[in-house]
Amino acid sequence: MGRIGATIEIKELVKKFDSVVAVDGIDIEIKSGEFLTLLGPSGSGKTTTLNLVAGFEMPTAGKVILGGEDIAYKPPYKRNLGMVFQNYALFPHMRVFENIAFPLRTRKVSEKDIKEQVGEVLSLVKLSGYEMRYPKQLSGGQQQRIALARALVYKPQALLMDEPLGALDKKLRDHMQIEIKRIQKEMGITMIYVTHDQEEALNISDRIGVMNSGKIEQVGPAREIYEKPNNYFVADFIGDANIIKGRISNCEKKNAAVSVWGKMEIKAQNHLNKSTGDSVHVVVRPERIKLATGKDEQENCFTGTVWEASYVGEMIRYIVDMHNGEQIVVKEHNIGQNIESPGHKIAIAWRCEDALIV
Repeated sequence: MGRIGATIEIKELVKKFDSVVAVDGIDIEIKSGEFLTLLGPSGSGKTTTLNLVAGFEMPTAGKVILGGEDIAYKPPYKRNLGMVFQNYALFPHMRVFENIAFPLRTRKVSEKDIKEQVGEVLSLVKLSGYEMRYPKQLSGGQQQRIALARALVYKPQALLMDEPLGALDKKLRDHMQIEIKRIQKEMGITMIYVTHDQEEALNISDRIGVMNSGKIEQVGPAREIYEKPNNYFVADFIGDANIIKGRISNCEKKNAAVSVWGKMEIKAQNHLNKSTGDSVHVVVRPERIKLATGKDEQENCFTGTVWEASYVGEMIRYIVDMHNGEQIVVKEHNIGQNIESPGHKIAIAWRCEDALIV
């Protein structure tokens, strides 16, 4: 079906509902063929942002530029954008072929071309041969693929998806993530995808925009968002994290020592260039912490007491009480080792490069 992605530029976009600012001055560019996910909790403004791009809401201020043209105040049918919703929005009285053909018929496409284009897109979503079925005869995953086919059949410049997998069970959701990513890359279409599911965003996105209170807190590839969060909100929202409050006692090049838990110090990366005396938080991911035995060579090594130990399949999860009542979560890869019992004293350790100051 060819590469059809357009660049989308969102500039100083604002949306107010009476006194409530739902979208607060967003600036972001989505490159041609890029898969960008807007990720955030309920009420963060991600769906409103998507609706402003789609034309279902008009902005209070700002621009939405699609392929060089400002479409911020155009009606949806003049934007040449595809849209897929969580509830599929298929016509129950129409067969699969007619559901997919519907946007082509509204555009006065010839019957010959309709048959050809519907066939192409059904092949793309791996549902060739399903033309004569009704939506009720399809599984949830198949219905979602038909909704995706309908959104793609008229070759839109970009595809917008709002929580499209929310109604599916986990196994099917995981499968559909792979399929959506495959189709997006195969077509080269520009994608804006909205979800509150962190794992989903990390799995499928080229870049993630983490939203909070109408603003984008950080934009970047999944690894950067997870391993180099810009602030407390991003660190706390994305994945599991130990976030330890302290004060910088000493700075050395790109690292710093942070006083925590009384007189103890954590050595951590200081990528935000905080200064001696600053109050900060240190972020350490649970899977980066290991149980230490004997003399450990890691820069950070502390003792604590096992408060809880949980077997969770591929991982063993510990909650460790530290000296001042603070708790640290540790995720140890399960290789058949013995599990430490609650009440046992243990040592935990991690590298300086696995601790980040925010």
